[in-house]
Amino acid sequence: MYHHIQDFLADWKLAAENTAKIFANITEETKAEKIAPNIRTLERLAWHITQTITEMGSRAGIFDHDALEDQPIPATFSEIAATHARYNALLADAVYSRWTDASLTDRVQMYTEEWTKGVVLSVLVSHEAHHRSQMTIIMRMLGLMVPGLYGPSAEEWAAYGMPAMA
Repeated sequence: MYHHIQDFLADWKLAAENTAKIFANITEETKAEKIAPNIRTLERLAWHITQTITEMGSRAGIFDHDALEDQPIPATFSEIAATHARYNALLADAVYSRWTDASLTDRVQMYTEEWTKGVVLSVLVSHEAHHRSQMTIIMRMLGLMVPGLYGPSAEEWAAYGMPAMA
């Protein structure tokens, strides 16, 4: 749970950068590849991450309405990435302008529960990290380069001329 808006904004900025790194390595050829019947595609996961920003944001009162509700997956992956970047920035701006450190203990109705606003922000960050992690596994299975997010990836270790940690 966040107690300070600035702490959330720092983490949200890092989340946006990490998501952009993942999105940058997904190709038009691989975006819709199904690796298994019950596993989402990379484009479906990317769109879910993006739509959750406005869906949770509107439920929590960060946004006045859910601008991406019922919107279909964009035609190109670059459109998904651009939409994600736009709404990520809009969410940060809205949290900064609408909420205060003191309001982070206020309760809002989220799904079937009551969460504090600080918990809403924590869940937004964690939700995105969770699905980025799923995407890296799918990317590996599709032979895509996986960027390091919290340290070097196997490919980055190799580029350094060092073995990846086992």
